[in-house]
Amino acid sequence: MKNIGLLPRLVIGIVSGILIGLFLPEWTGRILYTFTHFFGEFLGFVVPLIIVGFIAAGIAELGARACRLLAGTAGLAYASTLAAGIVAYFIAIAVIPMLIAHGDAGDPDAAGLAPYIQISFPPIMGVMTALVTAFVFGLGINAVRHQKTRSVMFEFVEEFRAIIVMVIVKVIIPFLPIHIAGIFANMAATGEAFQTLAVFGQVFILIVLMHLGYLVVQFSLAGARTGKNPFRALKNMSPAYTTALGTMSSAATIPVTLQSVKSNGVRERVAEFVVPLLATIHLAGSTITLVSCSVAVLILSGISPAFGDFLPFIILLGVTMIAAPGVPGGAVMAALGLMSSILGFTDAQLGLMLALYMAQDGFGTACNVTGDGAISLMVDSWMDASPAPDSGTKADG
Repeated sequence: MKNIGLLPRLVIGIVSGILIGLFLPEWTGRILYTFTHFFGEFLGFVVPLIIVGFIAAGIAELGARACRLLAGTAGLAYASTLAAGIVAYFIAIAVIPMLIAHGDAGDPDAAGLAPYIQISFPPIMGVMTALVTAFVFGLGINAVRHQKTRSVMFEFVEEFRAIIVMVIVKVIIPFLPIHIAGIFANMAATGEAFQTLAVFGQVFILIVLMHLGYLVVQFSLAGARTGKNPFRALKNMSPAYTTALGTMSSAATIPVTLQSVKSNGVRERVAEFVVPLLATIHLAGSTITLVSCSVAVLILSGISPAFGDFLPFIILLGVTMIAAPGVPGGAVMAALGLMSSILGFTDAQLGLMLALYMAQDGFGTACNVTGDGAISLMVDSWMDASPAPDSGTKADG
């Protein structure tokens, strides 16, 4: 299985789960669902640690950058992410009800398979506590004046992030297909699996169209600012888009993104600072996907999501996912806590979101890195040569 990509493994997990739920004896499904129960508990436990690990290290790292470039780039990136989420909500709330009816797939927690053993191990802190803790540590490290103390503290949060990344890469991602198999085995046992898959096939197409439409808007704005042909600039970013489809990681795509951005005429020293920074903070594509899928999951469950409920979710997404794009699937892992605490997602709904997001992760990442090209053009247009960052402060790619 190590030689098979994540998407094929997820497909195998979904198909296997459905077959187990439909055709194998109930005890087989219950064994699988017992694993899903334990894995779901583990996810709930590790989510606050993911938030602390990603955000604290991300803020501490960003604070060491050149102030003017950092402020301008971060402001544009966050505005883009926030706008993407708001636009995605209104499009999703207008279109998705035309594709599916409220409660179309029933309740994901409806009586079906039951785990043989149920053990709860709650997280060590809540999601909002984790967010505040991350900000305190991240900003606190930047405020420390003693260089040696700051270095030790920064090394600590970097090592903590490395541990969290290892947990995601070595534990969560490899076992995720089995977790998804258990969820779909339960859905098959309750008769919901095929309806759900049919619905999200349509939602997936809608999400990709929103990604492409948002990229056209981004590059049109960049073209109006710089005088460059937006479609030519967008075409120059196509190598980064196709690379991100395969890597599913903004960080892993940085070398190609750099080349594409430079081909659009962005100055080298600006590009070499802005692109690695945007790889960790610009998440427009991921936000479009998370918001759209969340709306769909709630509608499937018979809930009418209000904009007032989603706005805090969208506002916090851009902060919560800082530094998450370095890991395939990291964005949705960091967002799980917000889905449960703000949107009220159940364990079954969180598992469904994991499956849906990971199935299109490459497209969300491709939208993120391609949009980096538009922001790079805008930053370069109002930056003269003097404030270019010192080479020693560049983020390593």
